[in-house]
Amino acid sequence: EFVAVVVVGMARVLSIQSHVVCGYVGNKSATFPLQVLGFDVDAVNSVQFSNHTGYNTVKGTKLSSEDLLSIFDGLESNDLAEYTHVLTGYVGSADFLRALVLIVKKLKELNPSLIYLCDPVLGDHGQLYVPEDLVPIFRDELLPLADIITPNQFEAEQLLGQSLASEVDAWNALDTFLDQGIKHAILTSYEADGCPENAITLLGKCKGEDGHKMMAYKITVAKYNFYFTGTGDLLSALILAHTHMNPSTPHLAVAKATASLQSVCKRTFESCKDCENPTPKQRELKLIASKGDIEHPDIGQLGVEGTEGIVVLS
Repeated sequence: EFVAVVVVGMARVLSIQSHVVCGYVGNKSATFPLQVLGFDVDAVNSVQFSNHTGYNTVKGTKLSSEDLLSIFDGLESNDLAEYTHVLTGYVGSADFLRALVLIVKKLKELNPSLIYLCDPVLGDHGQLYVPEDLVPIFRDELLPLADIITPNQFEAEQLLGQSLASEVDAWNALDTFLDQGIKHAILTSYEADGCPENAITLLGKCKGEDGHKMMAYKITVAKYNFYFTGTGDLLSALILAHTHMNPSTPHLAVAKATASLQSVCKRTFESCKDCENPTPKQRELKLIASKGDIEHPDIGQLGVEGTEGIVVLS
């Protein structure tokens, strides 16, 4: 099947999330694939750490809300705050998150067509990674500014204050997000009765170009018995890029992003197959080696036995 890909001018993204000197999480996981796919990336690092927190020791510094606003003031003063996209990920404090709200509002004033993808990094597997007081700020102040959101199941449950115990609950949750003005809501991992145990299920719902007609879709991909870091940051960046390149087929954009991520995960997993107990360094995403998979995603690898890779439901 031939699908046209449209790239309109040079896309320029402001990416505000964490940074590590060694390894691939946050901006280190997002910047390279965005650049490979044609984006001009300006990165602001919410933290600058030696490595991610899965190592025994972490050293580094955190950017304050005052520093963030000062950096943005410098960009704005030099007429550099002209972006087509904004991408945000991990934020560790309420003050920083509120400063982020101000910046996104300003950027949307400067460019009403700007696309904002918010990855509301709160936690996973029943555990918060951030202070609890960030949840209402995300819910009430930042998410209403977003065009695309990419929460996992736990994060969606925290934002909505309810359990997603069934697939009906999950679809209703996505409807709730769209009712808040979000154009495309993606549940990046979903597990409940009926989901294949050997797979990761993504559920997405988006508004049509008229702002009303909705599309719902489900993507299934094989699950590796392996602990990855930086995969959520990578997926959000890829979704942002492919949505820009495939504006009329958002489900295909997410499928391509998922396929590239799966290739990176496969390469990372296979690099450790002879390691009895892989170290955090050995488990780092093999991102640079996967440049070709980022440029040419293979959606044929989606799906598991008995389950299609991508299903459009409406």
